[in-house]
Amino acid sequence: MKIHTGEVYGKQTASRLVMYNVLKIKKSVVTLQNIDNPLSLFEITAQKLSSAGYVRVSQKPYIELTKGKRKSKRRQAAQKPTRCPYTLDFLESRADSERPGPILPDLFN
Repeated sequence: MKIHTGEVYGKQTASRLVMYNVLKIKKSVVTLQNIDNPLSLFEITAQKLSSAGYVRVSQKPYIELTKGKRKSKRRQAAQKPTRCPYTLDFLESRADSERPGPILPDLFN
């Protein structure tokens, strides 16, 4: 399984789908950041990522445009987008600033 920085992975919990940004990859260790709670970071191996039930939601990064708490200049520079967050991707039919839609299995067909 090939994992790239900036992808969005999700894990289905009992009540909702929790989404994570891939921040960095070192050898086989992947660092994930919770989209809803940017202070929540954890590391997991690439093998455990797939066996623990994480599913790739989007290959395109999610850039949050809402201004939250003040961050240090160093952290702000690290989250600088590489392209316009309003760019619409015709393959995923969403702009970078739009939260990815959950991928739910088709259980009723």
